[in-house]
Amino acid sequence: MGSEENTSQSSSYNKSLPSTHLEKQGIKLHKWLLKKLMAKTGLPPFCIRLWDGTQVSAPDPEYTVQINSKSAFYKLMFDPELYFGETYVSGELVIEGDIIKLLEIIFINRSNTKASTSGFTRKLLGTLINPVRNNNLKGSKQNIYHHYDIGNDFYELWLDKEAMQYTCAYYPTENETLEQAQIAKLDHICRKLQLKPGDTVVEAGCGWGGLARHMAKHYGANVRSYNISHQQIVYAREKAKQQAVDHLVEYIEDDYRTINGEYDVFVSVGMLEHVGISHFATLGEVIQRSLKKNGRGLIHSIGRNQPGKMNSWIQKRIFPGAETPSLSQISSIFENQLSVLDIENIRLHYAKTLRHWLERFNDNEERIRTIFDEEFVRIWKLYLSGSIAAFSSGQLQLFQIIFTHNRRNDIPMTREYIYN
Repeated sequence: MGSEENTSQSSSYNKSLPSTHLEKQGIKLHKWLLKKLMAKTGLPPFCIRLWDGTQVSAPDPEYTVQINSKSAFYKLMFDPELYFGETYVSGELVIEGDIIKLLEIIFINRSNTKASTSGFTRKLLGTLINPVRNNNLKGSKQNIYHHYDIGNDFYELWLDKEAMQYTCAYYPTENETLEQAQIAKLDHICRKLQLKPGDTVVEAGCGWGGLARHMAKHYGANVRSYNISHQQIVYAREKAKQQAVDHLVEYIEDDYRTINGEYDVFVSVGMLEHVGISHFATLGEVIQRSLKKNGRGLIHSIGRNQPGKMNSWIQKRIFPGAETPSLSQISSIFENQLSVLDIENIRLHYAKTLRHWLERFNDNEERIRTIFDEEFVRIWKLYLSGSIAAFSSGQLQLFQIIFTHNRRNDIPMTREYIYN
């Protein structure tokens, strides 16, 4: 009888002890992982707190990152660049403090981390990864539809009212409005291209058509613009009629690879990110055959200082198929009979543009929520906030590159023509 009681008590004891022991071991493991996380991110002024109260903190934390579930924690440890966004959108990860400044710190610390560090570290700091969706003719159409054909009404709520530019603006002074800065960007590009009445222009990727209309209306150019977004093309054609420039502007709903004819000017603003680095040689061939002997061209694109991959969360949620190239990768476009004349980096202008966009997005947040839903709002606010941080920290760049045929000698000797 006594033997049975002892056996029962022993069994009960053995069941409870491992549970407590495992819990303690789990807390130790979580704390160890958090310390690794802090170390790998350069010991930022953060406090990272888990659902069970476990936390690791810098001496004087400026921000608190709250992780509300075990599943979210393990997802973050497995693939932080993807699941930071996913858990933030779901509410499993909460940021206490200015998320833009928090992300700036992470990006800056990431840039200070040597490239030779482990794959785990590179994931941890948000390195941009593949796979990239195919940017062949069919794939490009699907990728563009995912982002640009979600409704013109949505973009009208927070882009500029004059030209509907979804690309970096240009701020000659600190006090420019978004509308003024976007018009200034268009003029900046036209001056760089030395645009004059009667010039023929081909544009690869035209957005809502603002640059083409501006070139026609204010510079007397004849413009043919290619774009594979149906909603953007419909919008652009209607605006051209309203502004009485439809006799000078032709919007073609087709891929840049189908461009034919010869032109005085080739221009592409904000499309190179969607081409795919593996297709840069094809783009170079298109430019070669499209540009007249004395022609000139400009490419305006987001880029980076060294080769890297697009963030997996951005790939999934915002820009499927997109890649942000380095200058060395962009240069492959021009290596066959083309010469680069000028490169300007206006990344701080993009940080300012994005702040204007986010401010307007926030002003229209309730309306956007009724059009879509709460998840959509959180996705786009994180995307815009993260983009501000990426440009202000130097994680991303914005390049404007002027080029021409390599044997052309009637080119300006100075940059004076750009500013006068």
